This record gives sequence, C-alpha cells and structure tokens, in this order.
Amino acid sequence: MSDKTQHDGGAASPVSRINQQFIADHLGVSRTTVSRCFTNHAGISPVTRARVFDLASQLGYRHMEMRAPRKSRAPVAATVGVLICTDVDQCLSSGYESPSVELYSGLSEFAQLNKFKLDLSYVSPTERSLDDASYAKLGPLQKRGWDGVILIYPFPRSVVEEIAMRFPVVSMNEQFGVEGINCVDVDHYAGIWMMMDRLRELGHARIGFYTRRYAVEAEWSLRRFGAYMQKLVRLRMPVLPGDIVNNYPGSIFASRDEELDYIAARIADGVTAWVCAADHQAYDLIAGLEKRGIRVPRDVSVTGFDGIRKPDWAPLLTTVSVPFWEMGYTAGRRLHDMIKKRFGSPQHVLVAPGMREGETTGPIH
Repeated sequence: MSDKTQHDGGAASPVSRINQQFIADHLGVSRTTVSRCFTNHAGISPVTRARVFDLASQLGYRHMEMRAPRKSRAPVAATVGVLICTDVDQCLSSGYESPSVELYSGLSEFAQLNKFKLDLSYVSPTERSLDDASYAKLGPLQKRGWDGVILIYPFPRSVVEEIAMRFPVVSMNEQFGVEGINCVDVDHYAGIWMMMDRLRELGHARIGFYTRRYAVEAEWSLRRFGAYMQKLVRLRMPVLPGDIVNNYPGSIFASRDEELDYIAARIADGVTAWVCAADHQAYDLIAGLEKRGIRVPRDVSVTGFDGIRKPDWAPLLTTVSVPFWEMGYTAGRRLHDMIKKRFGSPQHVLVAPGMREGETTGPIH
C-alpha cells in the first residue's frame, strides 16, 4: 500500500504531509488501526472507522491501495460517495460534537458487513453547482466513478438535482422540492411534540422557539418549527410571533448579542422556556443568558434537539435524542437496495427519536 496526499493550499493542516501516521497520532490510535480502517478490516469498530474517515476527509487525505492485477473475474465491490455539506473550518472550531460522525459510524458498519467501500468528502454549503471548486476536485463524482451517493446535511436544491441525474442517492435530510429522492431522517414532529408535552407537564404555559440561519436553508429546522407551531395549536397555547427567533424575515437579527438581548427581554416579558432547534444552539443560548444574569433552569428552561455530547463547561441538556447510528445504517441499507434496483420507487424513512432528561429544565418557580 502507499499513501497519496491531497493538500489544498496548506489550510487543512499545519504539516506539509498528511499521512496515516499523522492521523493516528492526532486520534491517539496506532498506525495499524488507521490502515485497517481504510481496508475495511472486520476487527475495527464502526466508531473508530468513522472517526478516522472523518478526520482524513477534513484534512484532505485520500487513501489509495496498490493491488496486483486480478487473477479472477470476481465482482468488483461497490463504492459509495459520502458527501457532507458543511464548512469544515467552522465544524472543527465549533467545540461541539458533529452528528455526522455517528451517522457515518452506522453507515460504515453496514458497509463493512456488506463489503462495499465508502469515499467521504466535505463540500462547501455556499456552492450551487457541481462545477464549483469543492465538487470539481472530486474525480469519482465528475467521472461517475461511484455506484451511489449518500448526502449528509441539507444541500442546495440545484446540487441535489445534478447528483440525482448521475447516481442513486439517499439523503440523510429531507430535501424540499427535489422529486424522487430517497431520504432517511428523524421524525422531527414526534421529537418536538414529546419535548413540548414535557414542558407543559412542568407547568410552562409560554414557550418560545429559537433557531439560527444557515448558508443552506435548514430544512430540519423548518420541520422542527412546523412541529412547534402545530403543537402550540393542539395545546391551545397562544401563538406569539414575538416568541419566535430567526425563523422568518421579521425575526432575524444581525448579531448574536442582538438576538440574546431580545431573548432576555422576552423572558422578562413572560417566556418561561425555549425550545431550540438543535443542541449547539441551546448550549450557546445557555451561555449567553448566563452572561446576562439569567439562570438555567431556575429562571428559564432550555431544551435542544440531537443528543450530542455536552461541552465540559455546560450542564447536561434536556434534549430530543436522535438515533444517528441507526439512521446511518438504514441509509446504507436503502442505497444498497437502490444500487441493485436502480429505478425502484423512492422511500422516505423516519426513525423515531427518544428524549433525554437533563439539568436545563425544571418547573416554574
């Protein structure tokens, strides 16, 4: 075997050469472990394999195997492209666990058991065409060298349509407006309704909704907001536009401080709980409120959605727990079926979430 380095302008790493030893040192595993991840060795856990592949992709590393000519006509293993649409630098600097690692862990488990290969790459959320930079450098994408594609996180509609013209596709998020796309997603409605029922049990009668704006329209956030609105109506609670932050043009703020000051004012006005569209939003909200002297959960309750590992400084978040591993495994199975039967009817699979009780919710004092 030999290593091939891809290094875009030196921005991905401070060293001049990215190789398997560098990846091993960074993750605290052996060089042999890293090598076995790339050869799909059965003795490597899916979690370790996912961590290795995720870091390798972030660093721009590509593994190549040098093989002797085939002596038989054994079928060639399928290769699946896995595209993650996110800003890598922001992902690395956020300080929060990325759900993509667990999604990829479940996917790699299925791939290992069914003997197909995964090729993971990050692409920019600001790009709208396969001719743009982060897509253009992916040879198998341009030359149709993959047997299928898994999409993680929302993608621009134009990109999804182009990819779907070339490959069987399974998206790990609902893609609005794109017909015929297979999706595996969490049941957003079930999660939000479960959380709001819990807040009502604790006595909260005025619950706000908080999210953020992203480079690609966050369909998952819109779905969770839709669930929030429907649950308010079902619970006969008032629908107050002022208690909704960053979900439509009239509620979008220019800076984080501005939105936090606004949320603090809504709490003073009577909001006793905030449902956040994602865990990382909730943790940032808690930190911002505490800087303003607002204590969680004594003064206000805060909930999240995802179930990622908490930062060291933070209390354990009360959140909707997403079964990411199961979603990844299910997406692999669905794409495997599509590769064998290219033109089957598209399916939308919703995986049921759970709820994790934490330290950020409580009864009204």
